Amino acid sequence: MYDPTVARLTYRALLGRRRALILGALPLLLIVIAVAVRLLSGADDQTAVNVLGGFALATMVPIIGVIAGTGAIGPEIDDGSVVYLLSKPLKRPTIIYTKLIVAIAVTMVFSAVPTLVAGLILNGNGQQIAVAYTVAALVASIAYAALFLLLGTVSRHAVVLGLVYALVWEALFGSLVPGARTLSVQQWSLAVAQKVSGGDLITSDVGLTTAAVLLAAVTVLATWYAGQKLRSLTLAGEE
Repeated sequence: MYDPTVARLTYRALLGRRRALILGALPLLLIVIAVAVRLLSGADDQTAVNVLGGFALATMVPIIGVIAGTGAIGPEIDDGSVVYLLSKPLKRPTIIYTKLIVAIAVTMVFSAVPTLVAGLILNGNGQQIAVAYTVAALVASIAYAALFLLLGTVSRHAVVLGLVYALVWEALFGSLVPGARTLSVQQWSLAVAQKVSGGDLITSDVGLTTAAVLLAAVTVLATWYAGQKLRSLTLAGEE
């Protein structure tokens, strides 16, 4: 279910000079903010939670997920080069799974690693806050990559739709409307972070069991449906 050639082409597309600069901008900004906050206010657990929860998990991780998830397949569909892949003797789910693995890996590297570094800078991992948010970023990366890969498969406006979800639904409605928080990858990953930290500084509106089920369901269903859409795209091209 994994093809090295597809993976190599996808990595090359995602880590080209232009996209790599975009992917690296937010992690760099997070590190700069962490250093500035530590110098100005010293080590403080609540400040670390505010920065890692308010910027890293709520903004940086989903945006990187949008870039990696949609960029793994969207541009190929837009410019028609996906026909090259579809003409090869590859199962359509294999293409989707391979691109998903690449998107997850890129999202994790550009989100979880800087989250850990920023957490260590902010409070030296006091109360396991740095590790908790790193684990949250890792699990969120999987769901975001699957969700935005699906968007890249079904829509030519995947980046716009992904940013609307990340910035409007998760960041805005997710912080203002209680009911919306339940349907939020951010809240699901926060439930995992809450469990890892074991304290009361990190909270989530969703229980751990519910969060785990929803994270798994979104990842599996989004991946399956993306494979179905790619298969129908092939049939449309052959007709």
